Amino acid sequence: MPIIRQLPTSVINKIAAGEVIERPASVVKELLENSLDAGATRVDVVIEKGGAEAIRITDNGCGISAEQLPLAVASHATSKIADADDLFRVATLGFRGEALASIAEVSRLTLRSRPADCEAGAELEIVGGKAEPIRPVGCPRGTSIEVRQLFFNTPVRHKFMRTTQTEMGHITEAVTRLALAHPQVHFTLTHGGRLVHDLPPTTNTRDRVVTLFGSELAESLIEIDSADEQIRLHGFVANPTQSRGNNRLQYLFLNGRFIRDRALQHALGEAYRGLLLTGRYPICFMHLEIAPALVDVNVHPTKMEVRFQDSGRIYSQLLGSLRSKFLTTDLVARGAVPENSQDSVSEAITADNEIAASTPATSELFEWAKRQLNTPDNGGLAAQPSELRSTDSLSLHPFTSVDRRTVSETSEQSSYRSDAAEATVPRPPSSPAALQIHNRYLVVENEDGLEVIDQHALHERILYELLRDKVLAGVLERQRLLVPEPVDLASSEAAAILENREVLAQIGVEIEPFGGDTVLVSAYPAMLANFSPADVVRGLAEQLQTEGKQPDVRDLLDELMHMIACKAAVKYGDSLTPEEVTALLDQRHLAQDHHHCPHGRPTALVFTREQLDRQFKRI
Repeated sequence: MPIIRQLPTSVINKIAAGEVIERPASVVKELLENSLDAGATRVDVVIEKGGAEAIRITDNGCGISAEQLPLAVASHATSKIADADDLFRVATLGFRGEALASIAEVSRLTLRSRPADCEAGAELEIVGGKAEPIRPVGCPRGTSIEVRQLFFNTPVRHKFMRTTQTEMGHITEAVTRLALAHPQVHFTLTHGGRLVHDLPPTTNTRDRVVTLFGSELAESLIEIDSADEQIRLHGFVANPTQSRGNNRLQYLFLNGRFIRDRALQHALGEAYRGLLLTGRYPICFMHLEIAPALVDVNVHPTKMEVRFQDSGRIYSQLLGSLRSKFLTTDLVARGAVPENSQDSVSEAITADNEIAASTPATSELFEWAKRQLNTPDNGGLAAQPSELRSTDSLSLHPFTSVDRRTVSETSEQSSYRSDAAEATVPRPPSSPAALQIHNRYLVVENEDGLEVIDQHALHERILYELLRDKVLAGVLERQRLLVPEPVDLASSEAAAILENREVLAQIGVEIEPFGGDTVLVSAYPAMLANFSPADVVRGLAEQLQTEGKQPDVRDLLDELMHMIACKAAVKYGDSLTPEEVTALLDQRHLAQDHHHCPHGRPTALVFTREQLDRQFKRI
């Protein structure tokens, strides 16, 4: 029979180290948090060989007295909480009292410290958890901790350390997170004698973003500030023109603590829905200030995960604040025309493919602008180009042409009417004359200069928002077939279609089982009257099977509306008459966000007069 025994303190600390100290970056994070809790206004971080050889962190905080040094490195000894009730009102970054003990157990640690009211400092050295006698030492006010040979006595953990570059990357990220959370503190980071970051104190997070991520990203930031009685949300999000292929630039801070929270990240993604391409992630630097009693930070040893008392409220506040801000922000994509050298008009084109100093022709500028836009949309099913012949103020697509096999459900729903539109939506003055180039883009003059518009993307956004409004209002026009049409599907497709019949009905598609893998289509959206029911249903089935999992109803409905709008919109390559071009431009006011198509592509690029003048050497 196995014998139960009490584990030695050394083993307990090594277990704790396995939970808290994952790699050198974990040491940096824990020590930096201690420095900030000590009230430091400057913290210097010095690293050797990615932290494997040495980590030294020096601060000008309150310091630790000589008699307190043994307790500072003892397991579960802390000055930040006194009893269990304090766990529900934690206002510091650290509070568990296990970080220093864990670090000291798996390294050679030297701690020097001096409080402001002491003439001399004290030094404590610990090797693999075994402490040497404390000795006096001369040192400035504050604390300096040096960690050498991390994991020297735990070879298994040491074996899992990565290359110097990889470990240094993690350390830089740890410093970045705390520097963004506490811009009022001066941080420096040095590696191998080279200064990596020197971040002087500032009152504005944007200044830190400039230093850490560059001015281009910082200039795209949109300020957010929302507060109620208990919660304040403030910081910056990036214009949709700036995004990433992962969520690593989503910095969320709770009371100065960097956190990862799936609900808040989801709210962020929802706010950008339709503004970013699939697979792209928004960028944010958001601070959440909330009463400590309303959040539990004692969920995970690394304190990166938290539990909110009312997560739904915070989710709604973040989502609502971002959406409201976007509706009042100019999100038009700006054309970044390369600047030519002003010193000579005879410079050769460089190896970096910079634009030569010679003046480009206007047609060449248009060609350059076209290359900046995305390639034709390949979403949805292949279909014949839509016939764009109606200049009705609400319908550019063939809503009024009813297939012989169909009949409108009601006379009021058979088509959009101009008089109804004029009664509810004020029509703007007629748009200025526009030029269609290559049956793809529309070029029009505006107050700033000129605008190059993707005809398909713009029409798709207009149709999507009209469709969404009608689905929400329950008045979507649908065409009911005089004779239901059978559609043969694959087994998986039929199952997906029949399983989601109620959702499909909300977008005007009525489906009935017909036996086997065949379904009957009795009605489908009026805006798709020029497409066969079979093509529509197969396209829907493909969408329903995306990612091979049961989709969220809300997300599914939105994706289906995207698909319908894409199919019904004028296509990339359709030739438009001048009247049709004018009608399309006149409808831009019908969309809340006509700057992006539902998939997140820009609908237009603006080139200012100054940019054009610069290209023509008038500046």
